[in-house]
Order: sequence, then C-alpha cells, then structure tokens
Amino acid sequence: MLLLAALVVFWIWVESRITHVDALSGAANTAGSTTLIVGSDSREGFDSNDPTEGERTDTIMVLHRPEDGPTALISIPRDSLVQIPGYGDNKINASFSFGGPQLLVATVEQHTGLTIDTYLEVGFTGVGGLVDAIGGVELCYDEDVDDWRSGMQWEAGCHVAGGADALAFARMRYSDPLGDIGRAQRQQQLVSAVADTLLNPSTVLNPFTLVPTVDAGLDAFRVSDGTGALDLARVALDFNAARGDDAITGTPPIADMGYRVDGVGSTVLLDPDTIDQFWADIAAGTLEPGSVVGGVG
Repeated sequence: MLLLAALVVFWIWVESRITHVDALSGAANTAGSTTLIVGSDSREGFDSNDPTEGERTDTIMVLHRPEDGPTALISIPRDSLVQIPGYGDNKINASFSFGGPQLLVATVEQHTGLTIDTYLEVGFTGVGGLVDAIGGVELCYDEDVDDWRSGMQWEAGCHVAGGADALAFARMRYSDPLGDIGRAQRQQQLVSAVADTLLNPSTVLNPFTLVPTVDAGLDAFRVSDGTGALDLARVALDFNAARGDDAITGTPPIADMGYRVDGVGSTVLLDPDTIDQFWADIAAGTLEPGSVVGGVG
C-alpha cells in the first residue's frame, strides 16, 4: 500500500512538472506513431535564468514507429532546404525562427508526409543539468578538437563528459569535416547515451537517483499540449526501440551539402529524386532492419 501510494504521488508530481507548448497542427493522423524531437536555443517557456532571447534549433529528429517494421530515428540537417508554409523555400530551422514550434511541426509534416503525434523540445539550457544529474555520459569521437564556436575541447577517443562538455559535443560542426552530418551523428550518440542511463534499472528502481534525474529532465523538456506522463513513457519506449540493432537511423538522402540559394545562403539540398520515396519507406516500415540511411549520395 505504501509503495502504491508513493507511485501515485510520484506520478502526480511528474504530471504537475511537465511544461507544455502549443505545437501540434491538428492534421489528420497518419499510421504509426511519430514524435518530433527538437533541440532548441529558445529560453522561452523553460525554467532558466539565461537572458538570451529568440528561438533557434540545431537539432531536428523524427522518431517514427510504424504499424509494422523497424522503428526509425532520422536526423534532418538544420540547413536542409525545404518549403516552409507561408514563407517559401528556406532552411528548415528558419521555420522555428519564423513561427516557433507550430510552424516547425507544419513544415516537417509537409516535408515528410507524417503527422506529428508528439512534440518534444529539449532546451539547451537544461541539457547540462540533465547530464550532470545522471553523473555524466561516455561519448566517443576519433579526432582531436579545439573548436571555439561550440567550446568543444576534445582529445581523440572516448571520455566521460559532464553537462558543459556534452553540450559542446552535440553542437560542434565547424571543426567536423562532415559538418551537419557529423553533428547529427554526435547528437544521436548523446541522446542514446543519456537514454541508456535513464532507462537503466539502477536509475529507474532507485528513488534517490530517479527523482533528481526526472526533476532535471523535466526542467530541460517541454512537450506538446495534451502530452502526459503516459505519453512520455510511450515516447521513451519508441526511442528505446530506435536504439536497437533492427532500427533505422541516419539522415534523409542528400544531394549537395553546400547548395547555395539567393537570399538564403548555403543550404543542404536533399535529393529531390529520392526524398519522397525515402519518407514513404520510413512511414511504411519497409526499409531493411538495421540500416543506416541517407548521407551524401
């Protein structure tokens, strides 16, 4: 009875701590379950003392669990050239600057053909706190890095990174010869490393570890209206499936990493000949299990 009561209290506390944002479009549902995971520099709506204003996003991941077939976690490069509703062709992250989560969701839905069921935004101001709360995470990169833009100072190999180093690890791109592709790979590595710890029984079953970790996590996240603790548990299960050996990971197919557009600048041109079929295959779950997809063709 005491255990049940404690679980009820914990559940109510989690529900009360979830931060919501108006993000979903209300578009007709598509098959399967689709979550848009966004890493944002926005401070609005987060528990933060950082005075920086404005909204920018460096991380855009589409997590899709089809009705049948492998779960997919696809990173869309932030400079991908897409059509933004009401604004024409531009970099996909510009939609976040123009219209916040709602316009980004509408842009991703138009681009992928998938209706977003859950929007999950990770505030960069909270990433460090979350990583520190779980005692750091082991991250690997095979090159020495001294990148002043991101603050990444790295000796080639694997190291346990605290919050500040993990954030720099996820944001660095100028010193990476793969640019946005390399950054997407490191972002997925960081998210996977955090999930490994969060979903570990030593965290889940230990209240002295679980409560401060969940507290830090809830400070770092905001989610679409109507999303509750049960929905977050479902997203966690979908994400866990996306880390398995049978999952689909990678980026959409890319034709040109430095495609210049007047008035926009250098963009990432997604392959116009294959992009629609790519997203159709993701939606249907027909890609080969365990595939690493996309990249520059």
